[in-house]
Amino acid sequence: MAIIDVVVIPLDGKSISVSKYIAEIQVILEDLKQQGKIDYMLTPMSTLIEGELHECLMALEAIHESPFKQGLDRVCTNIRIDDRRDKKRKMIDKIDAVNKHLK
Repeated sequence: MAIIDVVVIPLDGKSISVSKYIAEIQVILEDLKQQGKIDYMLTPMSTLIEGELHECLMALEAIHESPFKQGLDRVCTNIRIDDRRDKKRKMIDKIDAVNKHLK
């Protein structure tokens, strides 16, 4: 199971706000979640995607392409992948492991 931290940076040259593009990305991810392909979590600085690596990579392509489909000519996407194969674990499991040490 892979957990991917992704930041999509749409460059429209007009505004410093990118929230409308990020909102569209969340719609795409929600659709993929409803199909049972991935799970995701929006954070203030990035979006986390969780699932089988091939499904996550397809999700990454879809969200990277989204701003282009909205008319932009440039998009920068930063990706960090944690792909652990010795055991299945989810995003919440990583949080729980840290919280266990805080108690």
